[in-house]
Amino acid sequence: MNRALIQRVRKRAREACEYCRMPQLAYRARFEIDHIVAQHHGGATNAENLALACQRCNAHKGPNIAGIDPLTGQLVPLFHPRQDRWTEHFEWSGAQLVGRTPIGRVTVLVLAINDPLYVLVRKMLMAEGLFPAPE
Repeated sequence: MNRALIQRVRKRAREACEYCRMPQLAYRARFEIDHIVAQHHGGATNAENLALACQRCNAHKGPNIAGIDPLTGQLVPLFHPRQDRWTEHFEWSGAQLVGRTPIGRVTVLVLAINDPLYVLVRKMLMAEGLFPAPE
């Protein structure tokens, strides 16, 4: 992956995780460039298949492209930052991320976005006016 492509992905994401919206400034380690569709599933290394992801979201997502919706029991694709609108699938309830759709619910679950420690971090960032990251 070349430097220009990495910079393009970071700029487009406004230096925030494209899944949980955590700002880069809240982490010491640089956010990772995620293949939305993993390379071993045929995903390309191009701007349309790359997203900026915090280490936590990227580690939980791994090569997953789908999960089981906890309400319907159906197999549902994960949120795709290049094809889906974040605000259509998610909303904030305080520091908790709520999935508004099956895609949102599955993504919150698979990526463990509401882990209690990270909810606490978001609460502290909210209190300082640093979260959520701007759209």
